[in-house]
Amino acid sequence: MSPTLEDSPFGGLSSSGLPPGPSAKGGPDSPQNRWKMGKVTLQRETAHRGGKTVIVIKDFASHLPASVIEQIGKRVRAACGCGGTFKDRRIEIQGDQVDRIRKVLEAEGFEVGGIKK
Repeated sequence: MSPTLEDSPFGGLSSSGLPPGPSAKGGPDSPQNRWKMGKVTLQRETAHRGGKTVIVIKDFASHLPASVIEQIGKRVRAACGCGGTFKDRRIEIQGDQVDRIRKVLEAEGFEVGGIKK
């Protein structure tokens, strides 16, 4: 038989009068809960791509490990519903979807510069 709340030594405790706990903006596994994200820059490129547009997310903070940047790239690609890649601490997203990319990055805790709305 499992012990009930009345049998627990913590059963008589009350949380009234305690301050609220921290809220998780991006969920419990979001990188923003572990890292200060910093500022990134968006850049539109078409050179050497057969005329196709690619949005490059660059200038990530030096303290962010490549694994976190790659994870953010996956989230951006999923939100945009398109392909992309991660190389040399840069994320390349296929297509001209600046507004969606900016929205996702700001939700992750980044300050976004570069291409204007």
